[in-house]
Amino acid sequence: MIPIKGELPDKDTIGPETPGMSAEIVVPGVEVTEAGEAGGIGGLGSVIWRVFAENKLALISIGVIVLMLLFCFVGPHLYVTPQANFVVTSVGQVLAHPSAQHLLGTDPNGYDTVGRLMVGGATALEIALLAAGIATVFGVFFGAVSGYAGGAVDAVMMRIVDTVLSVPTLFLLIVIAAILHTSFWLIVFIVALAAWLVPARLIRGETLTLRTREYVQAVRAMGGGGGRIVVRHIIPNAVGTIIVNATFQIADAIGLLAALGFLGFGVPPPGTSWGQMLSDGISYAQEGAWWLIYPAGICIILITVSFNYIGDALRDAFEVRLQRR
Repeated sequence: MIPIKGELPDKDTIGPETPGMSAEIVVPGVEVTEAGEAGGIGGLGSVIWRVFAENKLALISIGVIVLMLLFCFVGPHLYVTPQANFVVTSVGQVLAHPSAQHLLGTDPNGYDTVGRLMVGGATALEIALLAAGIATVFGVFFGAVSGYAGGAVDAVMMRIVDTVLSVPTLFLLIVIAAILHTSFWLIVFIVALAAWLVPARLIRGETLTLRTREYVQAVRAMGGGGGRIVVRHIIPNAVGTIIVNATFQIADAIGLLAALGFLGFGVPPPGTSWGQMLSDGISYAQEGAWWLIYPAGICIILITVSFNYIGDALRDAFEVRLQRR
């Protein structure tokens, strides 16, 4: 008797005396690799985590991001200052040096610099996460539809992407911010407007490859519609590219927000951002007010570099060739 796949054979079915038959046993939910290692249903996740954990800088970056999130969102409840709660009740000594009362001194308006760092960091992270999420979702669906449709539809949609990409991003965002009254949601829209183009092109390239796979052809042969194929088969199989790109999108959004804030197109007061703090601090650099520049600059560098390191590690973890090494 020949065992059916997924069933365990009797001990007398396969033996050393049975010529031409393999003693390999196939068990449901277990995949045997070329090296003879078996991985369960969660095997892929464990492989991804193992490759990711090999990048020590990525692990350190996770810790940095967690600490930054705690600093920006939990810190204001522990280190209470008026501007941290967006309520200006009084101002202290202007441009005060760091002391026990003000750990990083005060700014030109008398606000505590640590409190402003918390407010600016929370604003930057909220805008970056929202803008990256919106840009990723829109760009993924735009690119997937373009790549799956092909033909004239693909050509028109990609020409739209190329046209927007041909315009200098920072110049376009400054024009929009100058015409419209800046607000929190407008800045989210502006950053997302510049960010969706990259995931659209990446997912379009992935779709051109995935739409020729056998499972896509099988769904089409069974009468599956294009929408179902895109949502249920193409996008889920491009999840590695999507996750990696979303990580880079967050870092790019923080950098772009810092540039806009530095040029004076940040969130309106009493809010602030790290870029706006840098812009305000530059005016007092000659007076030795280092606490207005270095803390905000270090925060920008730490958070953007951390997200980039995590993106690099995720890219390696989702790479098939590295999973099999």
